[in-house]
Amino acid sequence: MAATPVNQDHFEPPDWLDREEEVLAPYAMRTRQSKGRRHPEPAHPYRTAYQRDRDRIVHSTAFRRLMYKTQVLVVQTNDHHRTRLTHTLEVAQISRTIARQLGLNEDLTEAIALAHDLGHPPFGHAGEAALDDCMREHGGFEHNRHGLRILMELEYRYAEFPGLNLSWEVLEAQALHSKLRDAEEIKPFLAAGQPSLEAQVVDAADSLAYDTHDIDDALSVDLITLDELAGVSFWRRAVERVQRQHPRVPPLQFQPTVVRALIDWQVSDLLEQTRNQLRTRRIRRVEDVRAAEQALVGFSPEVHALRAELEAFLHERVYRHYRVQRMANRGSRLLRQLFEEFSAHPGQLPDRYRARATEGLRPRAICDYVAGMTDRFAQEEHLRLFHPSTPV
Repeated sequence: MAATPVNQDHFEPPDWLDREEEVLAPYAMRTRQSKGRRHPEPAHPYRTAYQRDRDRIVHSTAFRRLMYKTQVLVVQTNDHHRTRLTHTLEVAQISRTIARQLGLNEDLTEAIALAHDLGHPPFGHAGEAALDDCMREHGGFEHNRHGLRILMELEYRYAEFPGLNLSWEVLEAQALHSKLRDAEEIKPFLAAGQPSLEAQVVDAADSLAYDTHDIDDALSVDLITLDELAGVSFWRRAVERVQRQHPRVPPLQFQPTVVRALIDWQVSDLLEQTRNQLRTRRIRRVEDVRAAEQALVGFSPEVHALRAELEAFLHERVYRHYRVQRMANRGSRLLRQLFEEFSAHPGQLPDRYRARATEGLRPRAICDYVAGMTDRFAQEEHLRLFHPSTPV
């Protein structure tokens, strides 16, 4: 998979590029600094490269499928908890706020945020573990690597090229979100050094959002109680902040008010800590960001410790809750059965995937098909294959 795009002259509308020079911090990624696209395209008359990247992601099939993919709770649990799509939108919103305050490129940041979870299969991390096990003899499965495949190969909206043909910087952020740095598709992106600040902001916002919102969802479906959360320092201190500001907060508004306070606390801390890092490490250019020994966007030691305790609580009391485990195990079992059935009878695959399966890429083609399913479609496909008399 060739990964390195080419530089392109006159890449974007000069009026917007001049505006970037005026408003962005010196360490922000400017469109003029982009390494371009794998397949050269003419400049758009009124959208920059990163604005076009954002729009292409939003209009992609993979993005729409996030609406019916599990975050923590399976989609059918109720109509109010987060899905992959609502989580992605929340990450994008938080990321843009942080990027604007730091003087970073908001369009690049938003594009990275909107793309960051495209590679997740149905049924969350349980589905990912199931597919990784199914693919253990064929390179494994990891959602960040699969997200890169979606962006570069699997989307098919354009006649001129496979994938979405996004800017190198968006692809790099997706690649470097993966911990599997020895994977062949990741290696071409390693030479640049540390990820851009825009990519680092999205990583931090992703962690911030899912920690806080998983607590919110778990409370809303009675996986945990407020009494149990009172033993978690981060939550308890956020409650104290809320009570000082709103001594008589109504019960109905109590939970969302504390959740909002937790997010505000973390964003404020992240901004302060990151500004200190940029100042003390004398970060003045994108090249300084790339050459840094470690990530520059992060939380203070105090908030980092508070978050660690909160995450430990989530793992013990939410992610291992018997109701969550039942949903996860059911989803995992379902995906394994689908993979095995299509492996034994690839003629049941849709034409597009069946054609690729006959080219010697059967396991990966099957994995691509199953990973692209929504929770709902995976369950319907399972019924069609294993319980054909059941109405779908």
